[in-house]
Amino acid sequence: MADDRRPVGPGEITRAARASFAGAPDERQRFLLQRLVECLHGYASDVGLTRAEWEAAVAFLTETGQTCSERRQEFILLSDTLGLSMLVDALDHPSPTGATESTVLGPFHVAGAPLRPMGSSTVEQDGSGEPAWVTGTVRGTDGRPVAGALLDVWQNAANRLYAVQDAAQPPGNLRGRFRTGTDGTFAFWSVRPVDYPIPDDGPVGRLLAATGRHPWRPAHLHVMVSAPGYRPVATHFFDRASPYLDSDAVFGVKPSLVADFVPHAPAEPGAPPGWEGTWYSLEKDVVLAPLGDEVG
Repeated sequence: MADDRRPVGPGEITRAARASFAGAPDERQRFLLQRLVECLHGYASDVGLTRAEWEAAVAFLTETGQTCSERRQEFILLSDTLGLSMLVDALDHPSPTGATESTVLGPFHVAGAPLRPMGSSTVEQDGSGEPAWVTGTVRGTDGRPVAGALLDVWQNAANRLYAVQDAAQPPGNLRGRFRTGTDGTFAFWSVRPVDYPIPDDGPVGRLLAATGRHPWRPAHLHVMVSAPGYRPVATHFFDRASPYLDSDAVFGVKPSLVADFVPHAPAEPGAPPGWEGTWYSLEKDVVLAPLGDEVG
């Protein structure tokens, strides 16, 4: 019989909590929950977590949940700023040699963006930014062009907001889906993206401010590419001129994804009709790995 006069120690609490999930019928679920208990309890023990700190953490997570809405996912922002989103992406999408590297999907993707003709524009609202002509080729790791690949692209406007954040923008502004040609090429008009802060008026923003971190992301264009027989990739094209490449608030920058937005004078061939200012061009290829080409 157990000695009921002996205090219950931290180890016994951890073992009991872990054992409570032993009957979970799904093996993976059982493993995940038991390891979660071990890691959470281990962290609390290692740092000597106080009740006041635990209560502050619960209050923070509660406010994080209360901040979520149809237009905002504060938990994804929290995951992003802790580097967890990028870690999961790296674990779940290891890049075979030569393939375009992935990065965080982010909270602003919307399924079902307009399917647009090749060479057309994603701009649906004047004042969205300085025009940018984006071109490239989708290839396999064997160098062969991938015909009919689907590009899903989205980005922010000159006011630093994505359409899903800004009720004044049409829902499809700066979004679109394009099919590559028979030679694997793609081309479309968009705008040069601008640096922007992640939403920092909520609990995640206050956490960053309290710890001396900034909320800024370097300017980038989101590109998600898929094709039959290939592993899909969600990636970014980052603007090399951004001052935040080395301090991205969500740790999403990879050197291979940085590219140049080349400036052009209004009179240069290829300028957008009616535009009288500087415009830009960006050339960036995407390389897809075939299905089954796993990193071991």
